[in-house]
Amino acid sequence: MAHSNGAAATATATAAGDGETAPVPRSLAPARKVALITGITGQDGSYLTELLLSKGYEVHGLIRRSSNFNTQRLDHIYHDPHAVPSSPRPPMRLHYADLSDSSSLRRALDAISPDEVYNLAAQSHVAVSFEIPDYTADVTATGALRLLEAVRLSRKPIRYYQAGSSEMFGSTPPPQSEDTPFHPRSPYAAAKVAAHWYTVNYREAYGIFACNGVLFNHESPRRGENFVTRKITRAVGRIKVGLQTKVFLGNLSAARDWGFAGDYVEAMWLMLQQDQPADYVVATEESHTVEEFLQAAFGYAGLNWKDHVVIDKKYFRPAEVDSLKGDSTKARRVLKWKPKVGFQQLVEMMVDHDIELAKKEKVLVDAGYRDPKQQP
Repeated sequence: MAHSNGAAATATATAAGDGETAPVPRSLAPARKVALITGITGQDGSYLTELLLSKGYEVHGLIRRSSNFNTQRLDHIYHDPHAVPSSPRPPMRLHYADLSDSSSLRRALDAISPDEVYNLAAQSHVAVSFEIPDYTADVTATGALRLLEAVRLSRKPIRYYQAGSSEMFGSTPPPQSEDTPFHPRSPYAAAKVAAHWYTVNYREAYGIFACNGVLFNHESPRRGENFVTRKITRAVGRIKVGLQTKVFLGNLSAARDWGFAGDYVEAMWLMLQQDQPADYVVATEESHTVEEFLQAAFGYAGLNWKDHVVIDKKYFRPAEVDSLKGDSTKARRVLKWKPKVGFQQLVEMMVDHDIELAKKEKVLVDAGYRDPKQQP
């Protein structure tokens, strides 16, 4: 997928310089909470950034060095200080660091001095974790440990959020709550379990305000295109405008508890605003199969999914997770949180976005700037 040299990409070079994390002059800014987000360029990171900025936070994000810009989800947020030289410093800044590099994490925390740290970064694709298990464990599990250690050694108390996953429950029957035993069925899920217990251990051993959010599947138009929900809605858009005819999928009977990512980041923030740290399951408490998602997405666009879906065994997992359905009673009671976007509304939101995206693609195809066979 091509990457444009967008505004947030420029922010990366401007904010991070030549890989150095410059100290932030605290005396120049009004007193306001400072948040640090790992995985800020992802779906959750972008929604969380929007939420925190709306609440008056100063937000800093850690990004990995890459030859390709991957900051598209932040382009609409970034404020270029060069555009208005007299304006105050931007409320959102990016810094180079990596969860595989302890020293970069320590430098970032020292320079930024955050009040809250949200660890959203991970190698988060379940199927890919079977292909690169060592890397998945190093970033998703040990990376969380490195960040917790940096938080422990920081000069000021920091509230820490660890992003968990419903995949940690694996083959344990639903409904799954905070008291449900974990039984991970992938390297990704096993790594998330390790990160979860590292967080509990640092909370109990060192008194850190550390919370685990065990979030069930959450989607949006910003979801990565290699995740099944977005793969489906992208296919719907492209099929609708004539750019493709088939989409290749795996297990259609897998059931998941799907919610809207924009709702779920609010639960993350609420966890760190409580008097005491704790762990919470965040879910809609509804479960739908991949086939049901297909019916909803294709049906909304006036298409029959059976005319376009081909089952390809290469998309089946070595160890499948059959059914996930969360019990978010604790989050609803303690955090006063509940989802605002329902399943059908979520599907329609994603399909509408991807039909518009496909129309733009078609313009490029018709003008000869893109190969029509090139699928996302």
